[in-house]
Amino acid sequence: MSAGVPTEFNPPGPEDFNLPPIIHGVDWFTKPVLVSALTVVVIVWFFWGATRKAAVMPSRLQFAGELGYNFVRNSIARDAIGSQEYMKYVPYLCGLFFFILLNNVAATIPLIQFPTFSHVGWAYTAAIMTWVIYNAAGIRKHGWWGYFKHQTMPAGVPWWLMPLMIQIEFISNIVVRPISLSLRLFANMFAGHILLLVFVLGGEYLVFESGKIALAGVGIVTWIMGLAIAGLELFVQAIQAYIFVVLTAQYIGSAIAEDH
Repeated sequence: MSAGVPTEFNPPGPEDFNLPPIIHGVDWFTKPVLVSALTVVVIVWFFWGATRKAAVMPSRLQFAGELGYNFVRNSIARDAIGSQEYMKYVPYLCGLFFFILLNNVAATIPLIQFPTFSHVGWAYTAAIMTWVIYNAAGIRKHGWWGYFKHQTMPAGVPWWLMPLMIQIEFISNIVVRPISLSLRLFANMFAGHILLLVFVLGGEYLVFESGKIALAGVGIVTWIMGLAIAGLELFVQAIQAYIFVVLTAQYIGSAIAEDH
């Protein structure tokens, strides 16, 4: 409101995700970079503290660390990759899971309130890392030609359909996977954050700038709904980290499997 005159509500949009540099003149040092760096520090501190004084009777921190590690190792890596070769991929999957999880959850932490993966470049980077790892694992297991055959020539397909199947399987298994993996994570984080912005900024407008008492009451209700959506977003943030890592493990498992 300016001089008693209500101002127009400007809804949030993609431009709200273009954050300025934290340090003037250092263009690359933005809030997503800071959040991701803090995430790495927290993960290293957490697992270092959990394993520093490991004991038969674990402390609370050790118990929490073992619980998180065992969840990724047993419920994701072993189930998706298989009991023979899964252990070599557990460090990557565990680090990836907690990195994505903490960066997602940062969107609901006061004073941070920004999901790193709402910037598509971060999601692309995580997906490209997964793409390199599962393809490298498959090539190491089967060789270049064996892996290409494994990924593009399903068993039991008639020879006259094979030229078409090779193209379909190549696009599906080699090209589309990193794109779908990254866009799923990015879209959920972007949409969830912009929805929260709508409720928070909309409530602020109704309470402080609309100039109408009745709308101020609606604004308070809007804030309450925003809190409910924030709780739902917390669930979505955890689920998206889980889905990303489960699919990563499945891609690795399919790349090193003996049959297609």
